[in-house]
Parts: sequence; structure tokens; C-alpha cells
Amino acid sequence: MPKRLISCVSSELISMDKHALLAAISASEGRTIACETIGAVQPMLIDVTNAEFAASQGADLILLNLFDFDRPQINGLPPVAPEETVRELKRLTGRPIGVNLEPTVPGQNPDDPLWEMTAGRCATVENARRAADMGVDFILLTGNPGTGVRNDAILSTLRALRAAVGDRVILAAGKMHASGIPSEAGERIITAADVRAFIEAGADLILLPAPGTVPGITTEYVRSLVVLAHELGALTMTSIGTSQEGADVDTIRRIALECKMTGTDIHHLGDAGYAGMALPENIFAYSVAVRGVRHTYRRMAASIRR
Repeated sequence: MPKRLISCVSSELISMDKHALLAAISASEGRTIACETIGAVQPMLIDVTNAEFAASQGADLILLNLFDFDRPQINGLPPVAPEETVRELKRLTGRPIGVNLEPTVPGQNPDDPLWEMTAGRCATVENARRAADMGVDFILLTGNPGTGVRNDAILSTLRALRAAVGDRVILAAGKMHASGIPSEAGERIITAADVRAFIEAGADLILLPAPGTVPGITTEYVRSLVVLAHELGALTMTSIGTSQEGADVDTIRRIALECKMTGTDIHHLGDAGYAGMALPENIFAYSVAVRGVRHTYRRMAASIRR
């Protein structure tokens, strides 16, 4: 039997290949916490990376948003060669690291400089290979606000990335919100047909909006997609990607339990507490809600040197 991710120490977590990591997540039975962070903004603790801060509050997995492979930057990280950025972050956090890549073209969302697409963030085969070479453990094909990422673009990109890096990294796919596509809003953000197509194209993990985070997305709807993904051999990750990672603790606890009832494997909190990561108290509250204080404090307390 695979060892549960929630029982692993840092040396085990960062040495796993994709198959071992997927097995460890599955064995944890819906008690894995993933936190999205932005390295391109000022860290909440000024000189400590948002990734380290999130890990200190119980995150098992770190997902980097707005990470540009042409200009690797994580503010708060000690000076390292650009190609060592991810490995240094893994060393400091003791956590597997993922990155968002977006199947769209540079220049999208020009009205908001923070989200404007760059070539180094696009979901190209070149960027995926660079990610794998830099030590990234999983790649999530998704879209930030207004970047115009469509599900058919995710599908075609999945096929290309499966051929290029599918044996090296976990491939995840889905959307947290409409990403600026009105025709793919509400329940059309991701459908049963999308889930099936993504898995057939090579997705190991399906990303779904958490119940209560997007209009029309109910617990029952997400539950149906989770069941389908599991039947097809993939894992799932429910996501808070609508700034509710900065909501009050009671709201976070409610979303957490609704996600647990869907049967999801991973619980994701986005990067928009203030800006750059979820509110630390919400990471802690979410973790306690889905796995109790024992596993929460164990993840927080265990040294990354173990």
C-alpha cells in the first residue's frame, strides 16, 4: 500500500516521482491541501516567500501562479541562478511544487497589468519542458482572470504536453472560473464531456471550482464530476479561485466541508487573500476542517530536514 501524503515527511515528499505522488495523494482520502502563491508580488512577510508562509500554515503542495519561465522570479527567495529557482523553493518549503501554465497567447487582459499574459507563462511544450527540467512536480493548465483560456485550448495543449513531459510531471487541467469566456461560465466552466475529454487527452488530475465559489456550481454538480473522474482513473482538485480565500473563517470552513462531501482528493486555496496567497488563518482553518488538528499541526511542526 502507498504511504499517505499526510504521513510523509519533506524528504519523502520532494523525492517522489509523479506516480508515487499521485498514489500518496489518493491514499490520503481527501486530506491534501494545495496553496497557490504568487512570487512576483511583495510577500506578505516581506522577506519570506509566500510559499514558505503557506507551507508553515499546513499546505502540502505549493502551486505557483504568474511564474514566468523567461524571467523566473519569487520574491523573498535567496539569490539563486534562475534555473535553480524551483529547486531552491522546494528545498526551503519541503513541498512538491506545481506551476500554472495558460493555453492562450501573450498580451491577453491588457487592462490589468498583473494578469497580462507573457510568453513565459503560456502553455507551450517549451515551457513545459523547462518546468520539468527545473524540478516542477505538476503542471496545471488553467486560466487567470480575463486571459481567454478556453476548454478546447486546454484539450489540445494536454495532448501536446502528454507527449512531451507526461512521463515526468503530473498533468492537471480545468478552470476555477470562466477566465473571461462568457460562454464557459457557471456549469459550463467544466462539464462531464470536458472531464472525459481531458482525461482521455492525458490529464492525471482534474481541477474543478469548489461548491459555492462560482454561481451555479453546487455540491451535487461537483460531486457528479468527481465521481466521473475517479471512474476514469483520474484524481480531482476542488479550487477556491474567486478571492474567497480571503473570506471569513466560517465561510472557508463551510466551503471546505462541501468540498469534502464531493469526494475530492485535493483542496486548493487560491492566491488572493490580499494578494499573493490565501489568508494564513484560512489555510489553517481549512486544514483543520478537513483533517483535524493532529494532521494540521503535524504538517506545520515537522522540520523540513526530516
